[in-house]
Amino acid sequence: MTAQQSSTAPVDPCPDGEDQFPAGAQVFVRDEVWLVRNSVRTEHDGAKVDVVGVSDFVRDQEAVFFTGLDTIELIDPRRTKLVRDESSNFRRSRLFLEAVLRKTALPQSERRLALADSFLLDSLPYQRRPAELALSGRNLRPRLLIADVVGLGKTLEIGLTLAELIRRGRGERILVVTPQHVLEQFQHELWTRFAIPLVRLDSVGIERIQREIPAGRNPFTYFKRVIVSIDTLKNTDQYKHHLERINWDAVVIDESHNLINRGSLRNQLAQILAPRTDALILASATPHNGDAKSFAELIGLLDPAAIRDPEHYRAEDIEHLFIRRTKISPEVREQMKGQWADRGPSQSVRCAATPAEEKIFEELAAVWLPGENGTSVSGVPLFPYTLLKSFLSSHAALKATVTARIKTLEKKDEPTATRAELAALRTLQELVEPLTEADSAKFAALVEQLKAIGVGPKSDARVVVFSERVQTLEWLRTVLPAALGFRGRAAEESTRVMHGGLSDEQQMQCVEDFGLADAPVRVLLTGDVASEGVNLHRQCHQLIHYDVPWSLIRIEQRNGRIDRYGQAHQPQFRALILTSEVEGAKDDTVVAERLLDREDQAHRALGTAEAVTGLYRAEAEEKSLIQDLLRGRTVDESLDAHRAEAEADAAMDDFLADFFGSVGDGGPGAENGDPQDAEGKGAGTSAPGNAAVPRLFTSTAEFLDEALSEVFPDATTSLDLHRDSESGLLSFRPPTDLVHRLKALPLDYVREQRLRERLLVTFNRRLAEHSLKRARESSTSSWPEISLLTDLHPVVEWLTDKVLVRLGRQEALIITADVPEPTYLVQGVYSNALGRPTVVKWMGVTRGGTVEDDMVGLLNRSGVGPTMANPMRHSEPATALEAGIPYALAAAEQFLDRHRDAWDEPLRKPIDDYKARLGDWEQPTLAGERTKKSLASLADSLLTTGRPLMRVLAVLVPDPEAPARPPSTA
Repeated sequence: MTAQQSSTAPVDPCPDGEDQFPAGAQVFVRDEVWLVRNSVRTEHDGAKVDVVGVSDFVRDQEAVFFTGLDTIELIDPRRTKLVRDESSNFRRSRLFLEAVLRKTALPQSERRLALADSFLLDSLPYQRRPAELALSGRNLRPRLLIADVVGLGKTLEIGLTLAELIRRGRGERILVVTPQHVLEQFQHELWTRFAIPLVRLDSVGIERIQREIPAGRNPFTYFKRVIVSIDTLKNTDQYKHHLERINWDAVVIDESHNLINRGSLRNQLAQILAPRTDALILASATPHNGDAKSFAELIGLLDPAAIRDPEHYRAEDIEHLFIRRTKISPEVREQMKGQWADRGPSQSVRCAATPAEEKIFEELAAVWLPGENGTSVSGVPLFPYTLLKSFLSSHAALKATVTARIKTLEKKDEPTATRAELAALRTLQELVEPLTEADSAKFAALVEQLKAIGVGPKSDARVVVFSERVQTLEWLRTVLPAALGFRGRAAEESTRVMHGGLSDEQQMQCVEDFGLADAPVRVLLTGDVASEGVNLHRQCHQLIHYDVPWSLIRIEQRNGRIDRYGQAHQPQFRALILTSEVEGAKDDTVVAERLLDREDQAHRALGTAEAVTGLYRAEAEEKSLIQDLLRGRTVDESLDAHRAEAEADAAMDDFLADFFGSVGDGGPGAENGDPQDAEGKGAGTSAPGNAAVPRLFTSTAEFLDEALSEVFPDATTSLDLHRDSESGLLSFRPPTDLVHRLKALPLDYVREQRLRERLLVTFNRRLAEHSLKRARESSTSSWPEISLLTDLHPVVEWLTDKVLVRLGRQEALIITADVPEPTYLVQGVYSNALGRPTVVKWMGVTRGGTVEDDMVGLLNRSGVGPTMANPMRHSEPATALEAGIPYALAAAEQFLDRHRDAWDEPLRKPIDDYKARLGDWEQPTLAGERTKKSLASLADSLLTTGRPLMRVLAVLVPDPEAPARPPSTA
């Protein structure tokens, strides 16, 4: 697009009273020059400006200033001083222009993805859908619930979304909240795949920071991007006052179904964080508990006005806020061919009870669960099933349950009421006391199955063994290694136990060790703490249910630990089924075997088992099943009855039919195959388009190579730089200013790989992937030795800043190029009231007033590139060129002003649509009215406001010895 200005007059390109500080601009604060890295509005202190020092005294120092506290002077572009570029091939100019392009945040109007192809992961369009939806503009802020079922790669989808937010200047401050046992796993994935560093904090780490910073300072301001366990942060009494005084660009809450219960500590934490962040990403494979009102509250964290009636709503009311797929969804199924092996059947391994176990079955059937015509000895209807489930787990679990119940009854001091039950408990105690592993049919079957799989001293085979009972897990740890042939130290190392009673560090260590190929662990004995979010598939595709949970959801969650994206082998599942010949005995064939079969059927037909009962929560499924068993129903009758009841519930039918019934349809937009339909729903089946990101260099690798040569001409000596031209490996000693930036990286990674001494980086994805794979096979560290250089990598950001600060205060470069007349390269940025760019234009403005808004195209046509020669001559002196700067700026601003409405339209429409929906939203409470006003105000603040910020980047001048060319015309 070009335009001809007939006459122009200089105008002020820096609007008075508006805090606009674009990334890459230079500012003058406290008598020093600083480079702007990011700028956001705050509620009370004006603009918060993150900077790095440019002038000699503060060079490379990081700082934060607030316009409410400091005078921050944005350098007036009309006073730009032009300097000659005497570098070979105008390398200095080309690097500077590329650095400005890279540092400038993508505008709010750019909905497409900019970075999706640059990371260490497979190109799977379905994993891009959440980021696409977050950026679609259909919600005021980038907020969504990722509800994909177990194993599809929600962490990778979160990483892609965060990366796009960072590229838009909306991801400087990130808080990730996860269960404690997946902290390191999540941290590991975001760094190794995306080069997004998160500092892991626990209560000890927060206390350490508080000792290091001045009294009264907020520990959560110490690092920009952190990951904390929800079990640490839910202590609102300890951290609430800190969390209430800090705002985030993005908050991620994993396993967010745990937030639903109003009044719980987790719910209170969510209520604190949600209003204090721009972007909010919730993730859960089981986000619905079957209660419409509870789920509406979860959605309300994302958009308080999304649902009018929390008891009656449809999926279409919130389709702008959630995305959900299963393994059998068409898009997922098509893209995962060859990358995720189909799961094998759930195999029931029947174990005939030993004589000692049959005696316990007899006692349970006669005294505790006597059938329809009998009366249980227990006055608590559910307790006999607690006994039964304990016994079906192990004699060790039954012994613990019996002992605990005896103590409870003895404390009541009601001998008449408790006499019969105490006597029956002591009978059970006598029966179970002498039992050993020799009396356990399941234990014998477990050893047999493990040996059949190949587990043993001379094998690398690994297996996950699940049990609900801690006592069972601990007992198995003591007896299993020897039974498998492990001796001495190998016996101790071969088997690891993981359950909720361990600390977060112990849990994370268990997961890490099991994922390392050369770690000695062969069997992971784990409770259901590992059934949510934990990746156990790296070195394992075998899973055994030592006991079976009485919940389809829990069975599916367990299986999902090895049946997930990245599994190279067919997942194999076995369940030990204890059988009895005692008449009326409720052995594992009554419940466990039927649940295994129903879960397998549902998974193959629907892609998920969570909607089978209509209860949507593991705890609710188990409780309901036991109550139905007490009523005389079978397992199948119970499951079918609850499904029928749920379908009859008009309040839930419409919503859940859409939410679960159409999960395989590819989501909104799939009908026409459009990844971004007219509404920008972004959940179709076509590969999403890429953002139009201007670039002068063909790749980040080319930019980094030239930047290193420019900034460190003696890099071989000063950085001890070594390049392997064949593999693409770069190895160098980080200078002091880069070492300072490494504090943002995971501490374990920095220490284990000794990054302060030497960095190994590459653009070669195969080399980086090989390094990551090798790390998984190492027993010393799961962190890879070599990291992939992406646009977000600290090394790339460091070099980009180094390029920018090499140009002096208020300076722009003169480039001799193939142009007919002097042409000024001008950046124009419109922003909204929050200080975020809404429109960014890169223009070329001729002395005659012609404006072209394709600066990169202009540079390419003018011959600006790596092969151009620098003749070291110009057509006129710098002072004459400087005189034309105010007129070029005026022409550029007039051009922007004429086209502003057209550029604003794509941004304005979704905001207007949202305000229309908001107008129909009514809540009969004062709080509801305040929320409505607040959201309306937020919507208005997202629209472009004020005049554009202008900046002169360089000027192209003709070669005085080149043949004359006629000036361009409109």
